Amino acid sequence: MNCRITLLKGDGIGPEVIDGATAVLNAVERKFCHDFGLNSMPFGGNALDLTGVPLPEETLNACKRSDAVLVGAVGGPQWNDIKPHNRPERALISLRSALGLYAGLYPAVLYPALAPSSALRADVAKRGADILLVRELSGGIYNGEHGYRDGALGQEAYDTDVYSISAVERIADMAFELARTRKRRVASVDKANVLTASKLWRATVDRVAKGYPDVEIVHKHIGNCAVELLTRPDEFDVILTSGLFGDMLVSELAAITGSIGMLPSCVVGKGAISIYGAVHGSAPDIAGKDAANPIGAILSAAMLLASSLGLRTEAAAIDKAVKTTLAKGLRTKDIAHGKKYVTCSRMAEEIAINVFNA
Repeated sequence: MNCRITLLKGDGIGPEVIDGATAVLNAVERKFCHDFGLNSMPFGGNALDLTGVPLPEETLNACKRSDAVLVGAVGGPQWNDIKPHNRPERALISLRSALGLYAGLYPAVLYPALAPSSALRADVAKRGADILLVRELSGGIYNGEHGYRDGALGQEAYDTDVYSISAVERIADMAFELARTRKRRVASVDKANVLTASKLWRATVDRVAKGYPDVEIVHKHIGNCAVELLTRPDEFDVILTSGLFGDMLVSELAAITGSIGMLPSCVVGKGAISIYGAVHGSAPDIAGKDAANPIGAILSAAMLLASSLGLRTEAAAIDKAVKTTLAKGLRTKDIAHGKKYVTCSRMAEEIAINVFNA
């Protein structure tokens, strides 16, 4: 297969983990005779330094011409004084908007070899976890009206949680369709006992669910869901939720899998070019030290192959190589828990070797 993948390495540890994912993609190219047309473009803080904007027009156009985009983290303390509209983090928000993307997908798998690294109790971790979080990104409190105003007690700040019926219908349809490819269970997470936006969310999800009689639907308040993820994670399949609650639960999923460095993700829209990348941030404290965990980025590359290119055999080869590498005992520092660990580049190299030799 010949295709075009744009690499946006970003800032901090972004270049290191994307280089790790690139090494694995190169192994897939050699083993399966593909040409992925990997092309790196400036993005985030490094683009800001080079061009004065975090998302240059050339980078955006390259993404639009691509079959998929693989992105690293953005941001760092050196850009803290930049005005909000031009900070590195705006690059990802602007790119999502330009590509018409609205759903974040976060698969969280607890690999058996990493059960001791999980935040779960040993007996719970033994049962495993395989969860897909589907997070709405176009509406909600992150995208509603916000600002400052005079209140009864002086100046106050506000953020508005807004959801339209159509936005909820769209994300619910996606969650139910994805559940049909898994265990056919959806847990919709809200705060409908308090929030008006959540009441609309729940009513809309119930209405959409009628079109999927083969999929089980349950509703959970955010607090209950957070507790049950730590006590019964094996009972979850697909979690459907808003931007704010999804942000909270992603962090919990990271703890369940052993490290935030383990979590891949993608941002998708119907028929649109998708963005793939690890969940973690730019981690400036370890940037340049070859100490990051590249597995989240590598698994994001596997998602890209399966979802955007239809290369499911190749994606499965990467997942198998990750399992093999972890089973051999290789660990980066974040999942080593004081024991011997390897560098970011060494972990990526071993996974690439296991892909090619499988």
